[in-house]
Amino acid sequence: MSTAVKTIEHAPAPVTSESTAIIQVIERAAMNPNVDIDKMERLLQMQERILARNAKAEYDADFALMQQELPVIVERGGIKDRNGNTQSKYALWEDINEAIKPVLAKYGFGISFRTGKIDGQISVTAVLSHRAGHREETTLELPTDASGSKNAVQSVGSSTSYGKRYTAGALLNLTSRGEDDDGKAAGASQTITEDQAIYLRELIEAVGADERRFCARGKVERLEDIRADQFDAAVRLLKSKGDRNNG
Repeated sequence: MSTAVKTIEHAPAPVTSESTAIIQVIERAAMNPNVDIDKMERLLQMQERILARNAKAEYDADFALMQQELPVIVERGGIKDRNGNTQSKYALWEDINEAIKPVLAKYGFGISFRTGKIDGQISVTAVLSHRAGHREETTLELPTDASGSKNAVQSVGSSTSYGKRYTAGALLNLTSRGEDDDGKAAGASQTITEDQAIYLRELIEAVGADERRFCARGKVERLEDIRADQFDAAVRLLKSKGDRNNG
C-alpha cells in the first residue's frame, strides 16, 4: 500500500521595505525602558532620510511620466511697439495654468507660488509639490514692469504674472509656440524677446549703466526695439562695462 505524501507549499515571506523595517526597530526600542536616547534619535534620523529618499524617487518617476503629456503652450500674449505692431509673443499665465493643471493632478503634482519683495524687486517662487511629499522650487527676482501706461498696481501684477510664467516653465520644462508658427526661422529684423529685454534691463542696473544712454547708443528708443541678432553684442558691451567698473 503506497502512502501518498502531501507536499505543503509555504507562501513566501512578505517583503519588508527598508522604511518598515526601521519603524519596527523604533517601535521595539520605544518599548524598552532602558533604550539609549541617542540611539533612538539616530534611528529617527535614519527613518527621515529613507522616507525623503523614497519620496524623491517617486517624484522623479512620476515627473518622467508626466513630461510626456505636458502640452506645448500656444503663445497668445504679445508685446507691441508704438505703432501697434507685435514685436514678440509669449504664453499667457492663464493659458499655461489651464493646460497643465489636469496633467499635474493626474500624476500627483501641484504647483503653488510665494511672492514678495526683496531689495525693491518682485520675488516669485514656484513650488512643485508631489503627493509622496517631495517638492522642488525655483525663485526669480525681477523689477516691476513699468512699461506702457501701467500704474503701480498693474506694474506689480505684470511682473508677478511674468514670474509665474517663467518659474513654472523652468520647473516643468515647458515649451510654447506661436499660434501661426510655421517652423520658419525668424529673420534678422525680429526684435529681442521679453525675457531678453528683462535680462538686459537687469544687467544695465547691475553694472550701473544708464538705460536711456544705452538705447541711444544702439539707436533704439527702448530695449524692446533691439534686434535679435544684436542681443549677444549688447550683453558683451554691458559685461565689459561691468568688468571695467570692477577693475
